[in-house]
Amino acid sequence: MSVQDIRAFNRFYTNVIGALDYSRQLYAPYTLTESRVLYELAHSPRTDAADLRAELSLDAGYLSRILNKFQEAGLIERTTSTSDPRRRHVTLTAKGRETAALLAERADESVGALLATVPPDERPRLAEAMMTVRTLLADGRPPRREDVLLREPGPGDLGWIVQRNAALYAAEYGWNADYEGLVARIVADFAEDHDPHLERVWIAELDGRPVGCVMCVRDEAPATARLRLLLVEPEARGLGIGDRLVRAVIDFARGVGYHELVLWTNDVLAAARRIYQRHGFVLAAEKPHRSFGKDLNGQDWRLDLHSTRE
Repeated sequence: MSVQDIRAFNRFYTNVIGALDYSRQLYAPYTLTESRVLYELAHSPRTDAADLRAELSLDAGYLSRILNKFQEAGLIERTTSTSDPRRRHVTLTAKGRETAALLAERADESVGALLATVPPDERPRLAEAMMTVRTLLADGRPPRREDVLLREPGPGDLGWIVQRNAALYAAEYGWNADYEGLVARIVADFAEDHDPHLERVWIAELDGRPVGCVMCVRDEAPATARLRLLLVEPEARGLGIGDRLVRAVIDFARGVGYHELVLWTNDVLAAARRIYQRHGFVLAAEKPHRSFGKDLNGQDWRLDLHSTRE
């Protein structure tokens, strides 16, 4: 392969992408860079300006102008970190989330139209070729925190949540099929009847494949949300994915008006418990029980969303 081969491929792919975005309808009324900033904010629920500058390689002044524009339009909120006054947290408002969702929907439709031109039996070969390019050009470097994307679930992701929960908890804790049944019921209930404004699922993606998940659903108690099914694949641990998933749930729950966030876990899940504690959850109750083929100690944890603002 020569330099000219790569340049020829770049020209081809640029033309393909350009064809998807005729007359800038894909991201109007925003520029391409502005739409990318919205995308990063939507998929990194709690970040700051310094992170955005590093992730997108943007000039500080240019990014500041974009964020000022977004704030004036009511798309974002900026708050000063209590732990480091030099850093300002940037989060999307409800209007910002709606705007980012609209842009994502347009992009999905455009790419879907492109994918429709590829015969179904050829799509696995296309996916493999794309992954090969990404893997080879990554030069064997280990994954970084910024390589992880938080996104909404796509087709097949809810089934992946059930399968990976069952497989991982069987391998790591010896839990039986009763746990798989529980997870399947939780996921099925969400898929069949959930309020998208008050309930949500996040998938953590690395190199094009899911490596983690979490859910936020309504609890029976008034103004209370429940965090469920936090999971991170073993090979993706150490990248802060669990923290990001829990933070995503907290920010979402607070943003849509819940007063309290609760969860149920077992004391053998030590790593998860440490994440909950770091984010301000407090142990409310615990009780031994026999479930999933094991003697366990169940725990209820709670977070007051009004007393934990950063």
